Amino acid sequence: MLHLSEQEIIRRQYLDEFRNLGIDPYPAAMFDVTTLASEIKDGFDIHPDQFKNIRIAGRIMSKRIMGKAAFAEIQDSSGRIQAYINRDLICPNDNKELYNTVFKKLCDIGDFVGLEGYAFRTQTGELSIHVSEFKFLSKSLHPLPIVKTDADGKIHDAFTDPEQRYRKRYVDLIVNPHVKETFIKRSRLINSMRNYFNSKGWLEVETPVLQSIHGGAAARPFKTHHNALDMQLYLRIANELYLKRLIVGGFDGVYEFGKMFRNEGMDRTHNPEFTSMEIYIAYKDYLWMMEMVEDCLQTVVNEVCGSPICSISGKEINFSKPYLRLSMYEAIEKYAGIDVAQSDESTLRNYCRNNRIEIEDNMAWGKLVDTIFSDKVESNLIQPTYIIDYPLEMTPLAKKHRSKEGLVERFELYVNGKEIANAYSELNDPIDQRNRLEEQLNLAARGDEEAMVMDEDFVHALEYGMPPTSGLGIGIDRLTMMITGQEAIQEVLFFPQMKPESKQG
Repeated sequence: MLHLSEQEIIRRQYLDEFRNLGIDPYPAAMFDVTTLASEIKDGFDIHPDQFKNIRIAGRIMSKRIMGKAAFAEIQDSSGRIQAYINRDLICPNDNKELYNTVFKKLCDIGDFVGLEGYAFRTQTGELSIHVSEFKFLSKSLHPLPIVKTDADGKIHDAFTDPEQRYRKRYVDLIVNPHVKETFIKRSRLINSMRNYFNSKGWLEVETPVLQSIHGGAAARPFKTHHNALDMQLYLRIANELYLKRLIVGGFDGVYEFGKMFRNEGMDRTHNPEFTSMEIYIAYKDYLWMMEMVEDCLQTVVNEVCGSPICSISGKEINFSKPYLRLSMYEAIEKYAGIDVAQSDESTLRNYCRNNRIEIEDNMAWGKLVDTIFSDKVESNLIQPTYIIDYPLEMTPLAKKHRSKEGLVERFELYVNGKEIANAYSELNDPIDQRNRLEEQLNLAARGDEEAMVMDEDFVHALEYGMPPTSGLGIGIDRLTMMITGQEAIQEVLFFPQMKPESKQG
């Protein structure tokens, strides 16, 4: 049963009053908008003549009735502007219902209206719209949270609770207009990166989200079932293996922006659904890729932010190239004080226990190294830093290092203590690839739920021959966090995954 507040009951009663007046509170006819609030504010003092006949539409965010005239604040997609509404101007005949009943009584905060008129400045200098025609466009049945500032400057009733903001992003965007800027920058970031890749002649492609085998990363997948085929499918954890198939097929450079899904924990930097960009370039290696990433990110951040320098948590992050490079072994020895290259599994377990690092009994050597790195090293990597040359056990899809035994040609890019990119010189030896995936099966047998599975078709594709290739994945959500100064991934996702309210602790 629907439980309504007093305000909601009143607004529903207003619907009947609209209809009794012969006014549809949700009219089907379009309203031709010619001007945005921001365009008036930016251009009026320069070219006032351009704003003599304008049509604007948006929500009523406030209204002040002063007898036969009123002021209202209108918010459209670009911002807010004041409107001056005179009864006799919008109701030139004897019938004054449009002003006296519709606007004064039935219009609520949050309702959509369309206005026609001209821009002017009031006696107090406030840029406003002098309204000559008024049209009601849509009724809001739920009152907006209205922020109030008292005489002492204190703010009341602000819509700032993160839990509610993430659950009701539509309200967040209405009453906290600055939130839009984060998502506008996110869109610009993706477009800028896409333009960079396109300028190099690389092709944007699409690969399957539903996959019969989850591969391309070490992660736990979401499972689903296809009724018609009566088979189990997985939401992709990565698109890597399909993009490599395209390199086998003859493309020299392919990339994809896409949603990935990992059935794992949630926190301030992880969401089960996230956006990744992956790109694969033939005849290149991870050394070339490091230089490309530096140039790409410097270009993109500069275009989006107006500078290669961003600020987050009071720290200035400089995306100007070149970036610091540390091997994984060097970084662990520097920040954790242990030479993992000379440590066996037992030694690593003892180190973790002595340093209160949480581990599981089924963790093998490579997983223990990764856990130590995450606990002791990551938080120290503030400025863009490449961690390079990973242990073979940790990366079953990367080519063995050309000169360092037991390592692979891989790098991860860390910024502000978080990994935002991962890249390899891709393994293109099908026999070696089969052996590595079989080793992953052994890890799965030990209880590692994130171990990769054997993908026979992918190995079969490699047997046709794949040229030397470098591949890269960039976490778009985390990169957006960096350039917008956000601490939580939920701030850069329109609709982050949330626990049902009934299950809140």
